[in-house]
Amino acid sequence: MNRNQLRDLVIATLQNIAPEVGGDTLRDDLPLRRQVDLDSMDWLNFLLGLNKRLGIEIPEKDYARLTTLAALLDYLQHELTERSAS
Repeated sequence: MNRNQLRDLVIATLQNIAPEVGGDTLRDDLPLRRQVDLDSMDWLNFLLGLNKRLGIEIPEKDYARLTTLAALLDYLQHELTERSAS
């Protein structure tokens, strides 16, 4: 899965939580939760949705690193690469 496909999947998962979100309006470099106004429960459900779609478990200790869309995509891409290499 390339980065654009991964971004589309992340946006689609986000839209399950916040249907009003337009993927083309999101900036990769700004805090994601602030752009879409997600509370902590919505954020958790979003991360669980990514887990369900990608099979990647995101440990709670890593949540603080995933502030921007770019950081989230980097993290997921790394995990997908690691998984395919093993």
